[in-house]
Amino acid sequence: MKVGFIGLGIMGKPMSKNLLKAGYELVVFDFNKDAVKEVTECGAVSAASGREVAEQCGVVITMVPNSPHVRAAVLGENGVADGAKPGTVLIDMSSIDPTESKAIGAELAKKGIDMLDAPVSGGEPKAIDGTLSVMVGGKKELFDKYYDMLMVMAGSVVYVGELGSGNVAKLANQIVVAVNIAAVSEALTFAKKAGTDPELVYQAIRGGLAGSTVMDAKAPMMLGRNFKPGFRIELHIKDLNNALNAAHAISSPVPLTGQLMEIMQGLKADGYEKEDHASIVKYYEKIANTTVES
Repeated sequence: MKVGFIGLGIMGKPMSKNLLKAGYELVVFDFNKDAVKEVTECGAVSAASGREVAEQCGVVITMVPNSPHVRAAVLGENGVADGAKPGTVLIDMSSIDPTESKAIGAELAKKGIDMLDAPVSGGEPKAIDGTLSVMVGGKKELFDKYYDMLMVMAGSVVYVGELGSGNVAKLANQIVVAVNIAAVSEALTFAKKAGTDPELVYQAIRGGLAGSTVMDAKAPMMLGRNFKPGFRIELHIKDLNNALNAAHAISSPVPLTGQLMEIMQGLKADGYEKEDHASIVKYYEKIANTTVES
């Protein structure tokens, strides 16, 4: 199967390489020529635009930062819609506002182009390993058709419902992750301020009900002062902004999400937006005048 891939950033580049390793023919496009060169050296063919990608491929994957970038890549000048034939399938793996997924899908449907929204969770390490979690919305028959292809990049691929549902699931994920990291940060800061080794507190509680995948991923980073990004604060801000917009549109109150947005805006103001979201602990350290480390 010849697959188009648009967006070779921190996530898209390793995802595209995993497709190549699995034997898929890939036609790629990105404005970053170095990224394109790296992927073409692994066996992909480059195209000069999204239109050129779609002219050569029956299925096109987009993996770009946010809603406006998807709209530009798909519906903009020389975008996917300009080159796609009726029956082409767009799989948008970006994390965007679900209302935009539906709107873009409606525009594509007028041209006979189907769309799945299939955002991912797991960050760069899981993109490299090919163990991402993928949440998919759209027609079930399309999900079934492309399931094996998506599994090349993932550890789990789950069908959630109609178009837009994938991004609803992703935003729900981002809410839970943000609040969980904040809870871990608050608890470890409290432990340190109380004069107890936060490392030992972490070891004591991780096996009980408080334990979580988030705790095991982020507490060691906080304690080891390792804030190298697996998922940057600025990207989580983008996701929470989409979550707030989507929730407000349906009158679903999200007070904890709003609180986390303000915490992350404070971290951005302090210059930490390029760091991992484990840096949420720095907000608590600042207001408690302490440092969480063993």
